Amino acid sequence: MKVELLTYTPDADKLVAAAAKLCYAKSDIDSLMDKLTPEKVADFLKLLGDLGHESPVEHASFTFGIEGVSRTLLAQLTRHRIASYSVQSQRYVEKSGFEYITPPEIAAIPEAKAIFEEEMRRDAEAYDKLRTILKEKHKARLIAEGKSEADADKAAGKLANEDARFVLPNACDTRIIMTMNTRSLYNFFALRCCNRAQWEIRELATEMLRLVKAAAPLLFAAAGPSCVSGPCPEGAMCCGKTLEVRKKFKEMN
Repeated sequence: MKVELLTYTPDADKLVAAAAKLCYAKSDIDSLMDKLTPEKVADFLKLLGDLGHESPVEHASFTFGIEGVSRTLLAQLTRHRIASYSVQSQRYVEKSGFEYITPPEIAAIPEAKAIFEEEMRRDAEAYDKLRTILKEKHKARLIAEGKSEADADKAAGKLANEDARFVLPNACDTRIIMTMNTRSLYNFFALRCCNRAQWEIRELATEMLRLVKAAAPLLFAAAGPSCVSGPCPEGAMCCGKTLEVRKKFKEMN
């Protein structure tokens, strides 16, 4: 898995503090950023946290580049609807010889790993065979309809991808560019940094949190799974490691 913070709102801490200042002071737009010292920025952000007033944090957004993750992860990720996603298309991008993500529990057992890798090999072989058959059919039709051989070959490849992709596994790799505002990230981290989250999306969320903490440390000082700033919400399903989890995210850098 590779995760990069591609871009984010400059001076995110200060911008959110300015939005908070607008809500709680008489300052006009021209003077909003005046006298916002680091100490005052910290005070305003603490005030927002104490009041549970999260709408000002929506003004700061963060864009991530993600690769080396599975389509299984993508299905979970896009449930977070207040976000923007651009995803590598299996319709337009040929996936011959695709890379795949192996779950650690499978990788740890030689017998399970061998079965898994064999199935990935078979899926790749089936994809290539289907794509070849479909491409030949589409190419012949397109040439018959008057396209040049070069144009027909290119178009036929895209059409073949469209149906051959149905045999690709959930383990198949994908690439994503994702943008979330700070408020959405709070929710994302609360759910996906939790020990009860699925391992792959938990790994992604934890790395994303590490990156945004470096970019906007005050905004994300208390971010993390729900138990970092309050009681565990999982009830009987609690992992039982609340103190360990709090220590981990408090010491994150």
